[in-house]
Amino acid sequence: MKEPLVSILTPFKNTESFLEDCLNSILNQSYQNWELLIVDDHSTDASYALVNRFAEKDQRIKLFKNADSGIIDALRVAFKHSRGEFVTRMDSDDVMRPNKLETLVGNLLQYGKQHVSIGLVDYFSADGIKEGYKNYETWLNDLTKTGTNYSEIYKECVIPSPCWMAYKSDLIACGAFEPNRYPEDYDLAFRFYKYHYTCIPCDIVLHNWRDYSTRASRTDAHYAENHFIDLKLDYFLELDYDDTKTLVVWGAGNKGKLVAKQLIKKGIDFEWICDNPKKIGKDIYGKILKPFNALETMGSCQSIITVANRTAQKDIKNYLANLDLQPITGYIFFC
Repeated sequence: MKEPLVSILTPFKNTESFLEDCLNSILNQSYQNWELLIVDDHSTDASYALVNRFAEKDQRIKLFKNADSGIIDALRVAFKHSRGEFVTRMDSDDVMRPNKLETLVGNLLQYGKQHVSIGLVDYFSADGIKEGYKNYETWLNDLTKTGTNYSEIYKECVIPSPCWMAYKSDLIACGAFEPNRYPEDYDLAFRFYKYHYTCIPCDIVLHNWRDYSTRASRTDAHYAENHFIDLKLDYFLELDYDDTKTLVVWGAGNKGKLVAKQLIKKGIDFEWICDNPKKIGKDIYGKILKPFNALETMGSCQSIITVANRTAQKDIKNYLANLDLQPITGYIFFC
C-alpha cells in the first residue's frame, strides 16, 4: 500500500535565523512521502535565498511568494498548491521531532476521516521558558493526552497551530483557510469543534515550539486579547449558548468588561457577578454587579467565567459542582 502524501504548509517572514533548523527537521523525518509548500510573506532578510537553496536540492520543497500579506493569505497560497491527501502546518521557526509525520499519519490512518491528529509540544527558548508558556504547554499537553481538547476550548487555543494533521477533504469541508479571521489557528480549532472532528489522543512529544521576543504571536496586533475575546464569544453564541437560561458574566476585570461590552453591543441580556467587594453593588455599563452567591437565586443559568487566577478557578469549579452545574451547559471558562 502506497503511503499517503502529506502536504506541509509553511508561511515565513524574516526567520532566517531559524529556517535551516526547521527545514532540516522536515528533511530528517522518518516519514518521507511529503511535500513542503513554503511561502515567503515579504521577507526583508535572506530567508527567501536560504529556502531557495534547499528547494534547488529537493523537489519536494516548493517555494512561493505571497502576493498579498499576512499568514492567512500565505496559507491560502500554500493550500492552493497542495496535492496531499493529508495536510499539516509547520511554523518556520520551529523544529519537528523525527517521528512527527509518521505518528500523525499513523493515527489518521487508524481512526479515519473526521478526526484531527495531534501531538504533544515542547516549548524551548534561548532565554528560557517563562512560567506562563510552561503552564500553557502543560495544560495543552494534558488535554492532548486524553483527546479532550474541546472540553476547555473557550480558555485558549486547544490545538497547537504547528502540531495537527487532517484529511484534506475534512479541511475543505470546514472552510480550510477561507475565513479572514485572526487568530487563524484558534478560529480553525473552533471550526474543527463545530464540525465535530474528534481529536485523537496522543502522549508523544512531536513538536519543538520555539519562543522568542519577536515571534508573531507576541508582536502582531492580530493576536491581541480583544481578538481572542471576540472569537470566543462569537463561537459561544453560535455553538453553545442556551437562550432559555439566564446568561451570567462572572468577573469584572478587563476580560469581564470586554465580554460585557460585546454582549451589550449585541443586545444580549445578562447578569453580572463577582467576588470583589469593592465592585459589588457598582453600576458598570448600566449593569449592577451582584455577589457571586446571587447565582444560587437565578434559577437555570449559564455562566461565562472571566476569572484568570488558577486557585480562584478551582474554587469556582467546586462551587459550581455543588450547584450541579456542568461544563459548557452550565459554565464556560473564558480564560
